[in-house]
Amino acid sequence: MSEERKTTSLNRAKPYQLVLFPMNNGATNVYYILTMNFIAYYANGVLGLALMFATTMVTVMRLFDAVTDPIIGALIDRTSTKFGKFRPYMVLGNAIMIVSSILLYFGTRVVSDDMMWLRYVCFVLFYALYVIGYTFQTACTRSGQTCLTNDPKQRPLFTVFNTVASLIGMGLVQFLAPILSERLGGYNSASFFDVMIPLAIVVSAVLTLLAVIGIAEKDRPEYFGVGGKQEKVPFSEYVAILKANKELQRLMVAGAGCKLAFSIATNMTVLCMLYGAMMGNYGGLYLPMMIVGYVFSVPFFLLTVRTSQKHGQKASLVRYTTLALIMYVGVLVLLLFWKQGNAAFNLSLFPLNLYSILFVIFFGVGYGAYYATADMPIPMVADCSDYETYRSGRYIPGIMGTLFSLVDKLVSSLGSTIVGAAVAMIGIHTLPDGNTPYADGMHGVVIVLFCVVPMLAWVATLIAMKGYSLTGARMKEIQAVNAARKEAIADGMSLEEAMEKYK
Repeated sequence: MSEERKTTSLNRAKPYQLVLFPMNNGATNVYYILTMNFIAYYANGVLGLALMFATTMVTVMRLFDAVTDPIIGALIDRTSTKFGKFRPYMVLGNAIMIVSSILLYFGTRVVSDDMMWLRYVCFVLFYALYVIGYTFQTACTRSGQTCLTNDPKQRPLFTVFNTVASLIGMGLVQFLAPILSERLGGYNSASFFDVMIPLAIVVSAVLTLLAVIGIAEKDRPEYFGVGGKQEKVPFSEYVAILKANKELQRLMVAGAGCKLAFSIATNMTVLCMLYGAMMGNYGGLYLPMMIVGYVFSVPFFLLTVRTSQKHGQKASLVRYTTLALIMYVGVLVLLLFWKQGNAAFNLSLFPLNLYSILFVIFFGVGYGAYYATADMPIPMVADCSDYETYRSGRYIPGIMGTLFSLVDKLVSSLGSTIVGAAVAMIGIHTLPDGNTPYADGMHGVVIVLFCVVPMLAWVATLIAMKGYSLTGARMKEIQAVNAARKEAIADGMSLEEAMEKYK
């Protein structure tokens, strides 16, 4: 077998596989956006649980989610069935989320008002069950892509299709939520959840089925690492793996920064205060501004793919995160100039004024640049996993993906608690919705949550990426070495011999 073949063979995905497998992320994001944005409304408004308990439980369960990640990652790495390594967890995870959602959003209501303590207990238990299912399925998005493709020109496309999948799932919820809220009595009403939860269950199940079809052909041992064997890594080695893989460490910081920025700046409570209480027109601004962000994202998706394919995913992430940071300086200045009751400094799309035009430009370009890169750390986890295979010879995508998720979720879990604490600090005891009037202190809270926190998160991302060495050129070298080792092992060479020969 020629040396040229050994160093050039790549595992490429078919177009339909690249399109369908990311639907797994769309399936979990349906539940993610419901949990992050609306479960506190349900707990506080429908069940009557305390506001700080409702918002804090989102953080606590996100922490529980983070803790279970490495355990499930290890299970994935040790799994080998006729149904594959990843598909069992995708299907089981979605089934658990269906059951837990029915129990959480409908079962808890059966408990009488006279037994409020039992409502608290049931809420926590059913929520914890949901988290386990969510972790089962979402862990496969990061780990499964390693066997889907290792082509440096294809992996950037995963970001695009991953975002499309998120738009189908998460975007559908964001689009329908304000419409249903207006017709069904607001986010604090039981009727809103009576419609939204069954819809979410159906959409997520369909997306899961598509994702299973997408990875079916690649969910086989011949696409697992360089030797196709199952790794059994003791839990005691997790710290050693993380310590040795400095690229994963840097990506953890970048990914956590991106997720924290997204979870706070797009939090429904923050947007209700901005578009409703401050600007006075939640119904006329929320959906149009969401569409503005998506429209501006389209050209940036094309640019990020081109940049990633030519210069690597690191270059793309740094370039467009920097642009988002610069644009949000403009958004920050405009919000600082906002004055209650002053039409000249108020966001209005009909009619437009200079303030609104500038806001749309700064927000649109900034959000578009950021949104196009928000999920980029996900395919970059696959690069870190391939780097670990190159570095140690081990194929452990489950552990690599869930170690990344561990820190990502620990940081992003702060989102709802930060929002809830900020609202409580200005004397509001019920989470604001689109009909909540302006209250003293909202201006400052919105500036910090909508602008300052995301900007600080992006700064952290840029600092972390400064020392990240997995550039486009470097990944081509790593993939060539891994391919050569895999061919050599297939010809009878041991892993140790292949690693020694091909460096």
